[in-house]
Amino acid sequence: MAGIIEVMVERGLLSAAELKKIKPSGRERESLHRLAIRTGLVSEEDFLVLAAEMLKLGQISELPTDYDITPFTEISPLFLEEHRCFPLGGTEALAVIVNDPYDHLVTETFKQLFPGRRIELLLAREEKIFGWIREHFLAAATDADDLETDAPAGVFLGDDVDHLRDLASEAPIIKLVNQFLTKAVEDGASDIHIEPQAENLQVRFRVDGVLREHATPPKNIQSSIISRVKIMARMDIAERRLPQDGRIRIKISGKDIDLRVSCLPTVYGESVVMRILDRNSISFSLGSLGFPEAERRRFEEMIHLPYGIILVTGPTGSGKTTTLYAALNTINAIDKKIITIEDPVEYELNGINQVQVNSKAGLGFSNGLRSIVRQDPDVILIGEIRDRETADIAIQSALTGHLVFSTLHTNDAAGAVTRMVEIGVEGYLLSSSLVGIMAQRLVRVLCPSCKEAFIPAPALVERLQLPFKVSNEEPIYRPKGCKECAFSGFRGRVGIFELLPVTDAVRGLILESQSSLLLREHAVKNGMTLLREDGWAKVRAGITSLEEVVRVSGA
Repeated sequence: MAGIIEVMVERGLLSAAELKKIKPSGRERESLHRLAIRTGLVSEEDFLVLAAEMLKLGQISELPTDYDITPFTEISPLFLEEHRCFPLGGTEALAVIVNDPYDHLVTETFKQLFPGRRIELLLAREEKIFGWIREHFLAAATDADDLETDAPAGVFLGDDVDHLRDLASEAPIIKLVNQFLTKAVEDGASDIHIEPQAENLQVRFRVDGVLREHATPPKNIQSSIISRVKIMARMDIAERRLPQDGRIRIKISGKDIDLRVSCLPTVYGESVVMRILDRNSISFSLGSLGFPEAERRRFEEMIHLPYGIILVTGPTGSGKTTTLYAALNTINAIDKKIITIEDPVEYELNGINQVQVNSKAGLGFSNGLRSIVRQDPDVILIGEIRDRETADIAIQSALTGHLVFSTLHTNDAAGAVTRMVEIGVEGYLLSSSLVGIMAQRLVRVLCPSCKEAFIPAPALVERLQLPFKVSNEEPIYRPKGCKECAFSGFRGRVGIFELLPVTDAVRGLILESQSSLLLREHAVKNGMTLLREDGWAKVRAGITSLEEVVRVSGA
C-alpha cells in the first residue's frame, strides 16, 4: 500500500520537484508529510482529507458540550500540545483526536495509560486541538494562586525586553511554568532542566539521580518560558550573554520550596537548571540514610569526639551534604556552637549558624574560615576543601580543639588521604588531625509495588564475585516498572557507605606516606566494609538491584 507522501504526489498535491527539495533537509525528527505541511507545500486541510480517506477515519470540529476531563487529569498538557492530540473519551473504545494519525507514539502512549482499551482516532485541525487543550487542560493546571512567589516584577529597559516580559506574564506561560514546578515536586525531582534545542525546547526532570524527559514545548515559546523563570528568580532578563544565578522561594501544595536557578547561554538559547530544595522530603537523621548498623555506631562515636577532622567523600550528587547535615543535627545542642560555611547553603538548620560563600563580595572559604574561628565555635562545617589554604586552616582548627566536618571529591575513603597530600598538607599534620573518612554513593531503591524476584546467570554471579548464594529460596530482585514508580522500577534512593576510622595504625601509614591502596588493604583487613560490599548487602536484602550497585560503585 502506497504511503501518504506517494499518494500526495500521485494526486498532484505535491510535485516531484517539491518532494526533492524537502527530502535532503536533514530534519530527521520531522516526517516528510509534516515538513510538507509546515513549509506550506501541502495545506493542512488537504492532508486531513487525504489521511481520513486512506485510514478510514472520521473528522471532528466541535467537542461535546458535556466533555469530562476527569479521566485524563494525569496527562501532561505539554505532551498533548507536542503531539497535537486530545483525549475525547468513550466507554468501550477510547477516542483520541489527533492532527497527525501517523504519530504512532500517541496511540502507544494511550494504550499504556489505559491498558485493555481499544484506541480509535479522530482527525481535527491543529488550531482546534490547541484551543481545546488550552480550554480544558491548561485551565485545569495549577493556578497562579497555588504558587506564591516573593519575586518582584523588576525594572527592565528596552522595547525587546518589555515585549519578553509581557509574553512571560501571559496566563498560559505562567500556568505552563507552574505546571513544570508542580509536577517536578510531585514526582520527587531534584532538578528541572530547561534546555533549548534546534527545533524545540526540551524539559527534563532528574528523579532519583536519573534524567527523565517531561515535555518538549514548541520553539516559539522558548523565550517566554525562560524569561518567566528569570523574572521569578530576580534575574536580569535583558542579559542573555552571561551566566546568571538566582533563587526562587515558592509555596507548592502547602509546602515551602526553595529553587536555586542557574542560567547559561548556549548556541540555541539560554539553558536553565532549577535545583529543588524541599526540606520536607529530606530526613536529617542518621538512622534514615541507610547506614549498616556497625558503621552507624562507629560514625556516631566519631561525630561526638571533641576535636579532629571528619571527611565525607564522593562525586557530586552522592548525598554528602545530607549526611553532614544529619551529623550536625545529631550533635546539635544548647552547649555547642556550630558554624558552617557553604557554597551554597542548601538547607537552613535550626540552632546552627550558616554562612554563604560570596566570591563577588570577597567572602571565600579561606577568609571566611578565619573569621569563623574567631567566633568561638565548637564545631565547624566547611562545604568543601578545595585548596591548601582552606585545608591548613581546617587542620589548625582541629588541632586547637575544634571538631571539623568537610567534603572531598574522591572515589573511595582511602583516596581522601592522597588527595589531601596532593593539595599540599603535610603528612604529620594530617595524621594528627584526621579521625575518620567516609565514602558514599546513592543507589536507587527498587519499587516495592513491582520489583520482581529473579536468579542471575551463574556467569554474572561469578564475574561480580557476589559474596552470597542466590537460590529460589533466597532470590534477589530487579526493577520491572508500574504506575507507582512512573514505569522506572525505582522509588527513592538510599546510601551505600565505606567508613575508614583513622586508628593509630592508619596514622602510622599516613606518616610513612603509604599509598591509598595500602591504606585501603589495611582497613579492609581490620574490618572496613567497602562500598560495593555494602551495595551487595542491600541487593541481598531486596533494597536495590545488581545494576544499580555496578552503576554507582564500578564493581
